[in-house]
Amino acid sequence: MEDLIIARTAKTPEVSFMALDKTMSLSGRSIPENSIQFFEPLLAWTESFCKSCEGQVEVHVKLEYFNTSSSKCLMDLLKKLEQCSCAAQVYWYYEEEDEDMQEAGEDYAAIIQLPFKLVETSSDV
Repeated sequence: MEDLIIARTAKTPEVSFMALDKTMSLSGRSIPENSIQFFEPLLAWTESFCKSCEGQVEVHVKLEYFNTSSSKCLMDLLKKLEQCSCAAQVYWYYEEEDEDMQEAGEDYAAIIQLPFKLVETSSDV
């Protein structure tokens, strides 16, 4: 299976979905004009990946900010992982004083039935 790599832009996050490493990473800002269009290949990749996945996959979410439509798409992505044949571990990164991103991670953790680890990072990193 091919990896999915998408470079970061001012409005979209960097995407690094690595099949052999069993890691999925989103980092940056997610405020695209059309979130559904942006997330469509991510959802398709995840669905294909989950069909043949074994073992554990690590999901690293390092978003600085995301809009409401991205939030829905991110929820869809996590729900796909919930149904995956392999076990997914979600790492949700937030800066130490960013209560909004911390609360967003807590909200997803309460809704999605996957192991979630909230990881506080230093704002000067």
